[in-house]
Amino acid sequence: MNGVPEQIGRYVVERELGSGGMGEVYLAFSPAGDPVAVKLIRPDRLDPVTRARFEKEALIARTVVGTNRVARFLDADPYAERPWLAMEYVPGQTLLTYVDGRGPLSAPLVASLGALLAEGLQAVHAVGLLHRDLKPQNVMLGVYGPILIDFGLGAFLDTAKDTLSHSGMIIGTVRCMPPEQALGRTKVKESADVYGLGTVLLYAATGHYPYDGARWEAIVGQVASPDHAPDLSGLPQTLVPLIGSMLAHEPVDRPSLDAVMAGCTSVLSAAGLSPMAARHALIDVTAADRTGSAPGNGPAGTQTWERIAEQAVELDEDESISPLDSPPPAVGEPDAEDATEAENVPDSPADSTATPPDPVVEPPVPVPVFRKPGRPPASQRVAEELRSRYAAQPGL
Repeated sequence: MNGVPEQIGRYVVERELGSGGMGEVYLAFSPAGDPVAVKLIRPDRLDPVTRARFEKEALIARTVVGTNRVARFLDADPYAERPWLAMEYVPGQTLLTYVDGRGPLSAPLVASLGALLAEGLQAVHAVGLLHRDLKPQNVMLGVYGPILIDFGLGAFLDTAKDTLSHSGMIIGTVRCMPPEQALGRTKVKESADVYGLGTVLLYAATGHYPYDGARWEAIVGQVASPDHAPDLSGLPQTLVPLIGSMLAHEPVDRPSLDAVMAGCTSVLSAAGLSPMAARHALIDVTAADRTGSAPGNGPAGTQTWERIAEQAVELDEDESISPLDSPPPAVGEPDAEDATEAENVPDSPADSTATPPDPVVEPPVPVPVFRKPGRPPASQRVAEELRSRYAAQPGL
């Protein structure tokens, strides 16, 4: 297909986000205006069996729950002239782009990345699916941490007998391919995703893959050979046991995702970090000081825009107290809705104050104050940030 299509299914296309061996990815919008990432599948990946399998896996993909680490599967048409699938649009940059531009991550941040992605993969495996194409290009880094994308394309990744014959497709993937796939075994298991995650973590920590070469055929030969050990040079010693085991040649020798998470949290513990603190540190490093285009709104701080939009609450500018700043209501008080709104604000510590809204006869019950001295209330911070961002956009 030449050029950018105007519409794919019910989605209006704005621009191309990228292209690869599986097809092209476009930023598009639903009829109501929600941004989505729509992927068109290459015509040479199509046959009746693959279309049927895609339909089956698309239905199952919608059932993935229990994780914030996988881009949500929204819609698909396996029987269109060119099959397509729509996924949640995740603003940010890929892990590949970040490492190539800024350099490798520190060992604790790699461990945080590994724990978060392993948790996401567990949710995928729990419904009987695999990702099958884990690589740095398929990890997005945004304001809520790492997100796995391109989930739901498994039906197209291991059904074709000539998978290794398309050098245009394979060069970006073969370096992250488990040996069993390089040997032509299409019925891979969960351990294949463990290997793929190992290649992602190795790249995050060192900036290189376990195997490399000038031609994809040479790389496949290295991956498939049990005598050719993966290149772990530059890997921090604290990560060598874990990532080395994830890249084991035999699937049975690789750890489970539970063991991967335990290994990652052990690295964090040794560094004096809790998983939550490490996640925030990872976000601070990978999502800071980046600007881009908010979908459909022209140049803007994309990450800040997204965070403000998703954390927005109804603010009354004439009130000095908001549900984000006041103590939780006592049982029986008619403030449950406000409390629910405060609980739904993601990753925001519960700011509170002991100041009652009206004078009372009895002293109020002391409430812990989590806001640092001198720090403005959450409602004031959100309001000020909204005003500054949209001051030049009166139409909003």
